[in-house]
This record gives sequence, structure tokens and C-alpha cells, in this order.
Amino acid sequence: MRSRIVTTAVFTAATALAVAGCGSGSSGSSAKSIKVVYWQNLDSTNKLQATFLASMVKEFTQANPGTKVTLVPVVASENDYYTKLQLMMRSPATAPDLVYEDTALINSDIAGGYLKPLDAYTAKWADWSQYAKAAKGAVTGASDGKVYAVPDDTDTRGIWYNKQLLQKAGIPVPWQPKTWADVIAAAKKIKAKLPGVTPLNLYTGQAGGEASSMQGFEMLLYGTPAADKSLYDASQKKWVVGGQGFKDSLDFVHTVYSEGLGPSKEQALGANFGTAVGTELIPEGKLAIDIDGSWMPNNWSDAAAKPWKQWQSVMGTAAMPTQNGQAPGRTSMSGGWAWSIPAKAKNPDLAWKFLSTTLQTKTNAAKWNVTNANIAVRTDVASDPAYLNSVPTNKFFTELVADTHYRPGLPEYNQVSTAIQKAMESVTTGQASVDKAASTFDNDVKAAVGDDKTVEGTS
Repeated sequence: MRSRIVTTAVFTAATALAVAGCGSGSSGSSAKSIKVVYWQNLDSTNKLQATFLASMVKEFTQANPGTKVTLVPVVASENDYYTKLQLMMRSPATAPDLVYEDTALINSDIAGGYLKPLDAYTAKWADWSQYAKAAKGAVTGASDGKVYAVPDDTDTRGIWYNKQLLQKAGIPVPWQPKTWADVIAAAKKIKAKLPGVTPLNLYTGQAGGEASSMQGFEMLLYGTPAADKSLYDASQKKWVVGGQGFKDSLDFVHTVYSEGLGPSKEQALGANFGTAVGTELIPEGKLAIDIDGSWMPNNWSDAAAKPWKQWQSVMGTAAMPTQNGQAPGRTSMSGGWAWSIPAKAKNPDLAWKFLSTTLQTKTNAAKWNVTNANIAVRTDVASDPAYLNSVPTNKFFTELVADTHYRPGLPEYNQVSTAIQKAMESVTTGQASVDKAASTFDNDVKAAVGDDKTVEGTS
């Protein structure tokens, strides 16, 4: 997925386990003490979340004298964070009381027995009615329909474009493509008119991880006619293989890279390419069109490593069109993060109190959404003028929530996502044709989930 908030500290799995398992004195088992675990990435020095959470701890402990909240940041790559978090939640000796979860991993953690259902809490919490239906769905167990987390934020994806570069290439702005063909046509025009500028960035390949799957492939796939039945058919509870939409999406990837409309293959398949896009290629005017996320302004704010004040006048936004312009005419993908209470937490009641009375009040949720330039999941925050105006693009990306899609929240998704990345990479490098790559994907999915859990696509 995307790079998130980080600090410069190094926090190993062993350290995390030790901290989670040991309190100072008797505080580790005190009914008034909780430990809160969250992720901090390796590739930035931005301390926005660390600072925000520290302020939440101060607010909570002042309002609840005698309580103690210990923040436990795990500094790691995204995948390593998931692994370390699961290790911590396996044992009562090391389980935290509150954890920061990627919503895509919630169902796999439910299946592992790591999370506590929260229905008894949410049923008595008036604020729960303010959470958007899609956000609630992202934290609901697929097998039992129970709530396992409180959404913290979401995101949407669209098209960022450099208005100056498009105008130089003869493309009128504001620009809003109506079909995939319009996107390709614009990229070809930029290539012809602006040597030295990368026309279009579409994340691809295995090194890009979830950025390739979500910002890249699924922004295409969920814009095909089959839409919500293009990857997983919820009505049949089966993964889709052999779909025309999958091949069409791969063909788009193939066109971008075989015709030189995207970054060089060496760039695109590099492990840190996503960081380079936001901090170098876009600010330096070397990339014209970028299919990317609502969080991109975090790269350019005053708190960023390389602030870029001009972005508000240079950059434009457009919705990703559906393949042929069919209704609803645009598409987006959403992820997001949430707060969960581990099944083996020592003090779940106090963790819930911290979550519901401090972390996720309307005021503090709005403060976090503004601070981190992410998309609100509370409807009362999403309609708040202060939130909508805090970042110039907030209104645009919030409106995309109406036409967004979520990844299948199932344990098998990780393996399916890896198969998507593998298929993308093979057509990006030219090692496989679209048909061959799609066939390999189908076989990979069948091997991962079982033949009986797949269904042939119809489009």
C-alpha cells in the first residue's frame, strides 16, 4: 500500500516483544495501564502520527488520572510490521491492548484468532452511527459479521497531473479523461511533445507490492464492466479467473510499458520508486500524469523532508475513468487503517475507553484527518468545512468515496495480490504476453485458494 508516518528510531521485533511483554514495575498488569502499538515506516522522518498520538495520550491521562498509556512504535517495512504485529498478538504475555491495523489484514487476523469482537462496545457508542457504511464494512468479519475495529481513516485514488506540462503538450486543462483510451492518448501526446518527461506513471511489478496491485492494477480492473465481480464474486464467495476485464487491464499495463509511455522498466520495478515519484519526479516536473493516492500532498507539505509549496498551483486532479466511460464513469480504490483490540489484550475495557473517548471523537478524528491529509471515515467530519478546506484536494478525493471499491477482505487476498503483481511484471518486462500472464495468474490463484473457490469471469 502506501508509505505512512515514520520516525527515525529503529524498533526491532525483539524490542517490540520485550516492550509489549514487560511493564515498568507492576504497570504491565495494572487495570489502569494499556499499551498501544502502531506502525512507522522506514523511509521518512515525518513524525506526524507519533506527535499526534502523544497529544492523545496527554489528553486521555489528564482526563483519567492514574491511567498510563504506553505508545509502542514498530519501525519496519509494511510487510514486516504485519508479521511483527501478529507475533505480538499470539501470546497473552506480549499482546498489546490496542493495535493499528491495515483494514486489508483484518480478516486474516480474525482467522488467526488475534482480534476481539467489538460489537458489545459499538452497540453502546453513539458515535458509531457517524461512520460511513463502506468504512464499517472494511472492519467487519467476512465469516461472522462482527465488528473487529474502529476505522481511523481511509484513502481514495485518482489521477494527479502537472497542469503546466499538459498545457505545453497541447492538452487543455482542467483535464478529465472519459475512458482509458483518453488516458493513453494524452500520454502519447506528451511523449511526442515533451522529450525527457515521463508521460504516465502506473505502478507495476512485485517490488511495488500493494502499490502495484491497488494504485496500478485494481484502478483498472474495477473500472471494467464486471467491476465488483472482476476479482472476487461475493455472491458466490469465489475468486474470479479467466475474466476479460483482467486481460484488458493487463493489456493497458502492456501498452504503457511496451510503447514507452511510462517510467523506464528499471525505474518502475525498483523497490523505492513510489518515494521517488512523490519527492522527486513530480516536484521536479519530470512526470506529467500519475495514477496515485489522496495522500500525495504529504510529500509536499511544510512537514515533509522536501516541502514543495508550488504544488497547489502546478498540480491538477482527475477521476480515473471507467474503461469505456460506462456508468458511473469513474472509479477509485480505498484502503485505510483502523484500531483493533487484540483477543489477548490485558485491559480491553481501558483500551476501548481510550479509543472511543479520545482517539475517535469527532474533534480528534478531524484533527488527525487534517494533520495527515487523509480521507475522513466519519460522515460528520467529512462534511466539516474545516476538514474539507484544510488541504485543497480533500473535497475532490472525499467525493470519490461514492464510487470507490475495497479489496476483498479475505485471508487469501495477499496471495492473490502477489499473483497480480507477478502478472503485471511479466507483461511490463515483455517476458510474457497478456494471454500467458493472465493464464499464469489463473493457475496461481487456483493453487492458492483451490479450484473449488474460483469461478470463470464473464467479461
